[in-house]
Order: sequence, then structure tokens, then C-alpha cells
Amino acid sequence: MALSKVNFNSMNVTPSASKAIKFNSNNNGLEAADVGGNLILLSTQTASSSSTISFTSNIDSTYKEYIFKFYDLNPGTDASYFQFQADTGTNTSYNQTMTTTWFNSYHNEADSGTNLGYSTGDDQAQGTSFQSITGLIGNGADESGAGILHIFDPSNSTFTKHYMSRMQYLDRNDASIEIYSAGYFNTTTALTRFQFKFHQGNFDGVIKLYGVL
Repeated sequence: MALSKVNFNSMNVTPSASKAIKFNSNNNGLEAADVGGNLILLSTQTASSSSTISFTSNIDSTYKEYIFKFYDLNPGTDASYFQFQADTGTNTSYNQTMTTTWFNSYHNEADSGTNLGYSTGDDQAQGTSFQSITGLIGNGADESGAGILHIFDPSNSTFTKHYMSRMQYLDRNDASIEIYSAGYFNTTTALTRFQFKFHQGNFDGVIKLYGVL
């Protein structure tokens, strides 16, 4: 395939809604700018001293990937894990079978301690509990967590459903901790709803749900 080149200096790039650069594509008639990772905001929920936040709509076969983004998660109880689970249909048990992994990187404010390691106490092997995707977040006024959770093809009726998360938070002992967790829901039934909570107490924060084109 021949490579087409454009002379940037010959282009009028003055900002204007009518001057967007577009590309031709054979991807079902979509322009290239519309495919390959664009995020579509589907829902925003704000926790305000909430025990749980549940997303019970907008998760279907429309998208092959869904992303949850978390902002300023602040638990009401010190040293609390942030967790999630899923369910099928209109069920509300949130106890799907999961096999997961969990590891972290650590560095404290005093610059006296670092760590990179796997935590066998935070994973699951065919478990049905809520999966922790952070460690022990502090409940101070300036302590919080943030991050992202990917859910892959939750409506697929052939394969298990995979997830990956990456979370960063201010630990109860004044340390920066980053948590990586991944795994799968061992079901071929479509996952249609997800619930988030801390393992104890209530919490504040914002959670956004996106579909990925």
C-alpha cells in the first residue's frame, strides 16, 4: 500500500468545527477517527457516604470493552479495601465465580521503604467474594484512590469474561501504592451489572462508565 504524505505547512489549521481532519476507512463505513479506542461516556455516579454503587444498565453487546474510571475514592473507615463484583441478568447477588491475580508497588513518603510483590491473600481461585482492586486506603481528608478497570466482552456467550485493573492510592501509612489486578469471571453467561464498594463502611467518590468503540 502506497504511503500518502501531507505537507503540514500547506494546511490551514486555524481552529474551526468545520475544519476537522477526517480519513477514509473500509471499516463498515466508519471513519478512522471513529474506531480503534474512542471512549463513549455511558454513565456517571457519585458516591456520597454511600455503602455501594451499582451499574445496572448500559452493559450489553453494544461494545466489546467497557471501562470504569474512579476518581477521589475516599472511605469513611480508615484502612479499607475498594472492591467489585458482577452479576447476570437482573440478579443482585453479585457472587460470580472469579479467578484473579493481585500485585503491588510501594514507596513511602519518608523514602525509607519500597516494595514490589505479589499478594496471595488478595487474589481468588474460583472464589465468589468481592474482588479487592486496592489495598488499605486511608480515610484522611486528603487520602483517596483513583484508577481504571477494564471489562472485556461481558456479553459473550462462548468465553469467560476477563478484567484488568490498575489503581493508585494514598495508603493509610502515608505511602504511594499502585495495585495491578487481573482475572476472569468463570461464566459464559452475559454479565450485565457491576457493583462497587469498600469492604467496610461508606465512601465518597465518582465512578464513570465508558464503552470503547
